[in-house]
Amino acid sequence: MPIRREYIQRNRSLWSALREVLQDEFEEYLDYITLPNYRPYIRANTLRVSPERLRERLENRGFVLEDTVLPYAFRVLHYPSEMGKTLEHFLGYYYVQDLASMLPAHLLNPAPHSYVLDIAAAPGSKTTLLSALMKNTGMVFANDASTDRVRALVNNVERMGCLNVVVSISKGERLARFYREFYDYVLVDVPCSSAGTLHKNPEVALWWSPKDVKAYTRVQYRLLLAGWEMLKPGGRLIYSTCTVTYEENENVVERFITHSGATLEPIPSLGIGEIEGAIHGTKRFYPHRTHTEGFFIAAFRK
Repeated sequence: MPIRREYIQRNRSLWSALREVLQDEFEEYLDYITLPNYRPYIRANTLRVSPERLRERLENRGFVLEDTVLPYAFRVLHYPSEMGKTLEHFLGYYYVQDLASMLPAHLLNPAPHSYVLDIAAAPGSKTTLLSALMKNTGMVFANDASTDRVRALVNNVERMGCLNVVVSISKGERLARFYREFYDYVLVDVPCSSAGTLHKNPEVALWWSPKDVKAYTRVQYRLLLAGWEMLKPGGRLIYSTCTVTYEENENVVERFITHSGATLEPIPSLGIGEIEGAIHGTKRFYPHRTHTEGFFIAAFRK
């Protein structure tokens, strides 16, 4: 069920924050997320099946799939059965994942046989994509601070057949003591206030508050600094969130750049309706423009 407008309106802080960010597009955004027009995405797990073979199998079951800008991803226009309960899902042939959520790993684009850190990895959507992009070579060090969430991470790694993944349970910032300038690629997809997922997670409107946002920014900044410390010279780092607030996105990036001296690597146009962030070179994704979650991505090279 889509979120109802009054759920957001009751949370005056969230309503004001969204209006401030979206400005003239606020009403268009509200119309989009409160109507039942969201269509989910799936990602073919190329470790187990080709996108073409997956499409053939699912369409034979009555699914209607639409191509996307990613060769292994489809938008699901119609699904005759619950997507998490098909034989193909059980076999690890696909992962139900929003298109915007695939982009951080896709843009990081790790080379085969490289060392990659996913610093806040659970439940494993991006970890398993990184593994597939690397063709099960090298190593993906998938870390998360939550024991409960790591259970889901392990289940997904096993289901998707990711043999190059090492799972760790630790606060991400603590890892920097042991892995300084160790990784070729680092993904810092941070915990956030999830304001970009209201169209499919209405419960966010019940708990969202400026206090939570402030708490998240402290964690996000620490994880970004730690990820940078663990990145090799010449390596690439992606910072991403599934929220739309400036505090958790541009403000964290700006503070990080000031402290570290890091330089942004501009993200190329993806052609799905994304817009430039408030900092040149970053990208913002709004549901009504991109038909994805609300998302933010910034890239750096050391």
